Amino acid sequence: MDAIYIKPFIASISNVFSTMMQLPVTVQAPSVKPAEGPSSDVSGIIGMSGDVRGSVVLSFSNTTAENIVALFCGQKYGAGTPDFADAIGELVNMVSGGAKALFKDRKVSISCPSVVLGVNHILAKQSDVPTVVIPCATDCGIVNIEVSIKDARTPATPADAPATAQA
Repeated sequence: MDAIYIKPFIASISNVFSTMMQLPVTVQAPSVKPAEGPSSDVSGIIGMSGDVRGSVVLSFSNTTAENIVALFCGQKYGAGTPDFADAIGELVNMVSGGAKALFKDRKVSISCPSVVLGVNHILAKQSDVPTVVIPCATDCGIVNIEVSIKDARTPATPADAPATAQA
């Protein structure tokens, strides 16, 4: 996966977390996630379509997610409540939307967010697209951004290319 798809997520999570929660983010070294490895306890998922296709996941431990949601909402919500899931969905939406805006010369749409709760759940991914995990350290704990996207544009054929004749 090209770094042009990773850098926008790093910039976006730093911006969203510092602006919305005054929560600094320290980005750690990205790595490729093993196929079908467990995520965490809480995952917010956004699909991407258009020139860039795939998915983006923010994954957290329960404790980290609850602490971040409390900062984001201004009050504590338990992991099983609808407001908790809505807050996680909105965070992944904001991070993905911010990153999408930084993709130069690409038309991209993002889906409505989904939230998965469950200890060490596994999210199935496209087998032909690697997942890059970007660990982000905060005072609330580690947030992982899991980026599994690819450029879906087909190479353009020059309009002035001569047609080949067949005999």
